[in-house]
Amino acid sequence: MKTPKKLQAKLQERTQKNTLRRLSTEKKTIDFSSNDYLGFAKSETIFNKTHQFLVDRNLQQNGATGSRLLSGNSKLYEEVEAHICTFHNSEAALLFNSGYDANIGFFSSVPQRGDAIFYDEYIHASIRDGINMSNAKSYKFKHNDLDDLAKKINNSSQKLSTLNQDIYIVTESVFSMDGDSPNLQELITFCNKNNYYLVVDEAHALGVFGTHGEGLLQKLGVEQEVFARIYTFGKALGCHGAVILGSNELRTYLVNFARSFVYTTGLSPHAVATIKIAYNELAETIATKQLKDTIATFKQATQQLKFIPSNSAIHCYIISGNKNVKKAATQLQSKGFDVKPIVSPTIPEGKERLRFCLHAYNSTEEIEEMINTLTSVH
Repeated sequence: MKTPKKLQAKLQERTQKNTLRRLSTEKKTIDFSSNDYLGFAKSETIFNKTHQFLVDRNLQQNGATGSRLLSGNSKLYEEVEAHICTFHNSEAALLFNSGYDANIGFFSSVPQRGDAIFYDEYIHASIRDGINMSNAKSYKFKHNDLDDLAKKINNSSQKLSTLNQDIYIVTESVFSMDGDSPNLQELITFCNKNNYYLVVDEAHALGVFGTHGEGLLQKLGVEQEVFARIYTFGKALGCHGAVILGSNELRTYLVNFARSFVYTTGLSPHAVATIKIAYNELAETIATKQLKDTIATFKQATQQLKFIPSNSAIHCYIISGNKNVKKAATQLQSKGFDVKPIVSPTIPEGKERLRFCLHAYNSTEEIEEMINTLTSVH
C-alpha cells in the first residue's frame, strides 16, 4: 500500500537533515544511556519478589480486564497507592499507566478555560502535549528563570481575564535533557506569595535524591507546598506506570475528568505488584548511596570538561550539529560505551549533545575509561 506523499516528504526532509530516528536493539556495551539509574530494571530480586507476592496473594491474572472505573480496579491498586502516599508524604495518590498518560491526563483536564499555564521552555514533550489539549492559555518562560516567569505573567495579565482565573506554574525537579534543576524553594515562595498552583514533574529525581530516593522535593522538605507532584516509574524504579500526588479532591477530580485515566484499561496485577516491590526495595537498597557516589566520581573526573552543571544522574556534553554529535557517539559506541546523541529537533539546533546517564552499577574504572575515550574523540 502506498504511503501518502506528504508523509514521504517529511521522512525525506529528516533524512536530508540527518535527524531521522531509528530503533536499535540492545548491544553488550557499558551502559551510559539508560534511565535504569539503580539497576532495578534488571534486578532478579525484584523480579522474584514480585512473582512470589502474586503467588502469595493468589493473583494469577494476566490483565486488569477493563478500566479502573469498570472492572479494572482492585484492592492491590488501592494498597499500592496508600503505600506510595506514605513513602512520599502525600494526602492522596492516583496511579496512571505511564508518565505520558499522567501528564496528558493532568494538563488536559485540570487547568480550565480562562486559566493560564506558564511552563519552563525545556519541559517534557508529554507535558507540552497535555497543555496543547487544555482549554487554558499557555505561555513558556526561559529555562529556570524566575525573573522571566514573573515578567511573562505580568505581560500576560492585560490579555487575561483576572475573574476566577487560576495560574499554574509547571516545571521539573530534574530536566531530562540538561540534568539541571530549578531553584524550587524560590519558586515555591513565589507561587505561595501570588496564590499560583505549582506542578512539579519528579520523573528523573525519584531514586536519585533523598535519603531513600524520595525525590528532590522531599529532600528539600517542601513537598507539602506543591499542588501536584508527578512521579514516573520507568526510570529509577525500573518498571512501568506513574503516579500523581496531591489532595483527595485532586484525586477525585482526576478519576472523573482525566481522560487518559477514565478511558484506558488499567495496569495488570503484575505491573502494579512490581511498583510495590520496587518501592519496598527503594526503601532498603544501598543502590541510592552507590548512585550518589557514582555521580560524585563523575563530576570530579569531568570538572575540566565542558559539561552542563548537574547534580543529578544526567550529565550532558555539548557538541553542536547533528552530524558532529552522532559521529562522536558512534566513536564512543565502537569503544564499548553505550552513549546516545541527543539531536535536533528533540533539542534546539546548536544545542546538540552527548547525554550520559549514570548508574549505581557504573564503576570508577568504567567512568575513567569512558572519559579518556571522550577526550580522544572530541
